[in-house]
Amino acid sequence: MDGQTMTAAPVLILLGPPGAGKGTQARMLEEKFGLVQLSTGDLLRAAVAQGTDAGKRAKSVMDAGGLVSDDIVIAILRDRLGEPDCAQGVILDGFPRTTVQAQALDQLLAETGQRIDAAISLEVDDTAMVTRISGRYTCAACGEGYHDAFKQPGQAGTCDRCGSTDMTRRADDKAETVASRLEAYHAQTAQLIGFYDEKGALTRIDAMGEIRDIATEMGAIVKTATAR
Repeated sequence: MDGQTMTAAPVLILLGPPGAGKGTQARMLEEKFGLVQLSTGDLLRAAVAQGTDAGKRAKSVMDAGGLVSDDIVIAILRDRLGEPDCAQGVILDGFPRTTVQAQALDQLLAETGQRIDAAISLEVDDTAMVTRISGRYTCAACGEGYHDAFKQPGQAGTCDRCGSTDMTRRADDKAETVASRLEAYHAQTAQLIGFYDEKGALTRIDAMGEIRDIATEMGAIVKTATAR
């Protein structure tokens, strides 16, 4: 636990658009504080695979091509929070997405005397993010990552690591797609950010900086939130 004392299992919410670095920062918080990252997709897949009651309900809906309701997601989350590895605290990524879900989450946490200790919003510059994401490409042979502006191979079109000339780009990394995803994110989470801001739980972090600097700032937020 890196020397820090946590008197209660903290619950953190990580907000930020695609490409903001949520996954990277969540992994670093997991390692430093012993927290467990929980994403909606992973929760659903695990519940279905384990055949829990909520998982069976989710599978029935998904098999029919429907969207899993909030009450099913909350039921799955309730089951997951009760597992031993969550005793040190969790990071919620991808849930809640709406104020209705946020209110349902508050009710769930109240059942065990918990609360949202911090909602951390990774703030980005949309124009810079489009450039950052749309310029990415990888070596199809070994997976080495490159970027049009920030990291090109020594010899154009040839991977520095394995020598392959087979480079690939993700279809959803196109500039138009990235811009659309950012617009959708802002529209979807605007009310949610306001919800946690009003509660005094929201902290905004500039996510355009260095990964280590962002991690240091996030670590300080976790320590402060869990010391309340």
